[in-house]
Amino acid sequence: MRSPADPAGRAGTLDELRRVIRRIEGARPFRTAPEPAETVLGGRLVETGAGPILTVQREFSLDHRHGRVPIDRAFGISADALRALSRDEEPPDTRRLLFLDTETTGLSGGTGTYAFLVGAGFVEDDRLVIVQHFMRDLDEEPALLAALAPLLERASAVVTFNGSGFDVPLLETRFILARRRWPATLAHVDLLYPARRVWATRFVDCRLSTLEADVLGHRRVGDVPGFLIPSLYFEFLRRRQAAPLARVFTHNRDDVLSLIALLGWFAHALTHGGHGVEDALDLAGIGRLWERCDPDRAVACYRGALALGLPGPVSQVVRLRVAAWEKRQARWESACTLWQEAAAATSFDPRPWEELAKYHEHRVHDTAAARALVIRAISLARAAGAATHVLEAFAHRLSRLDRRLAQ
Repeated sequence: MRSPADPAGRAGTLDELRRVIRRIEGARPFRTAPEPAETVLGGRLVETGAGPILTVQREFSLDHRHGRVPIDRAFGISADALRALSRDEEPPDTRRLLFLDTETTGLSGGTGTYAFLVGAGFVEDDRLVIVQHFMRDLDEEPALLAALAPLLERASAVVTFNGSGFDVPLLETRFILARRRWPATLAHVDLLYPARRVWATRFVDCRLSTLEADVLGHRRVGDVPGFLIPSLYFEFLRRRQAAPLARVFTHNRDDVLSLIALLGWFAHALTHGGHGVEDALDLAGIGRLWERCDPDRAVACYRGALALGLPGPVSQVVRLRVAAWEKRQARWESACTLWQEAAAATSFDPRPWEELAKYHEHRVHDTAAARALVIRAISLARAAGAATHVLEAFAHRLSRLDRRLAQ
């Protein structure tokens, strides 16, 4: 046996170790380097001045349909219709609208949340362009923000879905943290709010996916659920395998297209009213959008919805809205007809009875008729188990009418 100090013994040991290492390395599967993300995702690297950013661009003709809606309707929206959708008194230039949707590292927001993929849609030379800027790593955020900046500068407004609660504040935060200026005067049209006004009574929720399927008629195939998207990105950061992200890019692009198509639906419905909307609930919802800026159009939509046939509770609300407008315009005959129809509803509603009593007392000066209406209302209220304050209000009105008749 050789001693540990024997050089020949050490050489033999090293030779054996090298042989073991070669066997181990030979047993390992050969791993090729992952394909570049730009190759897998069909994009290209764009130099921004703040570093390269992976950009995927797709173009669509303006007669392209997303579901049932041609996308050119969005860019032909009238100033009045756009005013009905937003809070801005001065509607932006519709040809310079920028449609934005982000995919992020989390859904809670805050300074630790990054927008790793931003999809932007806009019109250029009579075609729709959708560009998607993607951060291959978190240190590429300066390049992503630099790529977004010129799009925001040329835009007259951004259009989002729930963007005022998430996308826009998040991007604004990232701009500020990067010491970039967010365009503070840029108008913002968030389609979530008009969607809720139109469809809150029709659908269980007003998520974009719901409206996409049930209003626009677009069905996604193989879509990735939104809650999985952050984990897919983090997996990409670990393994650098870009193929699973292809579905994320498709999801984001579909969101942008759905935004555009939804604005197109609103544009058509607001412009054509009863001639462009066949569903009574949809038409009543369009009436709600017009109320703030054009009550006459709102009333026309409401009357059209009543003619098409509305469900009981919604019909009651719409009748009373139209009656209130007719009252403000002193069109008393029309208002009374609507109040009488509302009073004849199956479930007791004190509002039309109160309005009819006030009309007979103050406009017609027929105190006896007003008293008879109040007595009838009290009887119906008791039978329906109305709240105490309702009964007390009618009792107070009856007492006053009795005093006037006794004079």
